Amino acid sequence: MREPGTSLAPVIRGAPRCLWPAGARLGEGTLWSVRQQALYWVDILGCQLHRFDPLTQARASWTLNEEISAVAERLASPELLVTLRSGFAFFDPLTGTLERLHNPEPDRPGNRFNDGKCDSQGRFWGGTMDFACQATTGALYRFDGHLQCTRHDDGYAVTNGPTWSLDGRTLFFNDTVQSRIHAFDFDPASGNVSNKRLWLQFEPQDGYPDGMTTDAAGRLWIAHWGASCVTCHNPATAAELARVMLPTRHITNCAFGGADMRTLFITSARSGLDDATLKAEPQAGALFSVEIDSPGLPAAAFAG
Repeated sequence: MREPGTSLAPVIRGAPRCLWPAGARLGEGTLWSVRQQALYWVDILGCQLHRFDPLTQARASWTLNEEISAVAERLASPELLVTLRSGFAFFDPLTGTLERLHNPEPDRPGNRFNDGKCDSQGRFWGGTMDFACQATTGALYRFDGHLQCTRHDDGYAVTNGPTWSLDGRTLFFNDTVQSRIHAFDFDPASGNVSNKRLWLQFEPQDGYPDGMTTDAAGRLWIAHWGASCVTCHNPATAAELARVMLPTRHITNCAFGGADMRTLFITSARSGLDDATLKAEPQAGALFSVEIDSPGLPAAAFAG
């Protein structure tokens, strides 16, 4: 059944703003913390976790000893669940304490984790990828609240996403190198996926699908690596409904936040750009935001 409003184009209110010219090598991992009213995001290759408070403009950063790619809040703890190159860990921003939990790929040393987030039941879904973005050694994992890990799909060079339909019964997940977004049937009760199928194939001029999020109307918002934009799509037909243009080409991730959940936060990257391009695009690696007329959804917390 089509959700109300999924075929309606959103209204983009004004141009994107640069919030933090961080010069991130590979910005990613956007997470709006409702409890802190702040945005967490990461620089994967810079091994840094960042936090931005839009009310006070305060910025904070933590440097880890390996790549950090995704972040989720814990349901009953101030700690964060994070994905590192070596697997899952808890990180406490107050103390800087890191507790390593599980490495699902000791047999794949050329891999690292990439994008990820929690489903409505507090299970974390994340993908791994080949560090060189070539070998199809990446996989899709579910990490449950009792700290059990399950591999659900395999054979990706670079994974991105995931996000869910508004009713929680479809999981969307990206095969970035192949420019494909897949849909899976998703069972919210068991956390199992099935019936993998192609949902959207990017055209060459649209770059590569990167991070995604779902708004309160059920529409998907997708960051485009190599195409300077975030697009909004009908979840039933994959038709493009709106496009937000950014002043740099490698757009990596997006998440709704702000007091009214109508601010779309967007990350970008300097990685892969030559000196001439970096000179022409001085805001590469920055954190951006743009206002949307309708809200997003709050991020689910990790149940563990």
